[in-house]
Amino acid sequence: MPKIDTAKVTFSKASSYPEPYASMMSGRGYLRLGDAGGLTQFGANITVLDPGGMSSMRHWHVHQDEFVMVTEGEVVLVEDQGETVMHPGDCAAFPAGVANGHHFVNRTGAEARFLVIGTRTDHEIGHYSDVDMMVEDKDGVMRFTKRDGTLLREVK
Repeated sequence: MPKIDTAKVTFSKASSYPEPYASMMSGRGYLRLGDAGGLTQFGANITVLDPGGMSSMRHWHVHQDEFVMVTEGEVVLVEDQGETVMHPGDCAAFPAGVANGHHFVNRTGAEARFLVIGTRTDHEIGHYSDVDMMVEDKDGVMRFTKRDGTLLREVK
């Protein structure tokens, strides 16, 4: 089993969101470990949140499962049912098709990290709970639209 040298994995702060949401992700970065290991059936990333950072806009997936495990620091899981403080070793699971908008925020003065594992499918639809936006990822193209279908951004 090949070991992934995490020191050689590119750290990115890029966001595929359209503005103004992309700028709201400035306190988030990630290491795409699954890609570095050549995985194709699921993604595995380490997300890094600076103090005050958030992982994403609150969202849920139609076709993809998502699993999170905190590895360093403290984050707050914000979901439809409320807020939960999470520490290293704490886990959360988000089954596909369950309309429970969620994201993680760092309300501390120190960096926090968590592992995210998620299904990869040829077609995915994501819904954003707090903003008028959704995303369709199909054939390698991400189309961010308003709920009425108005195009916001397309990423190939």
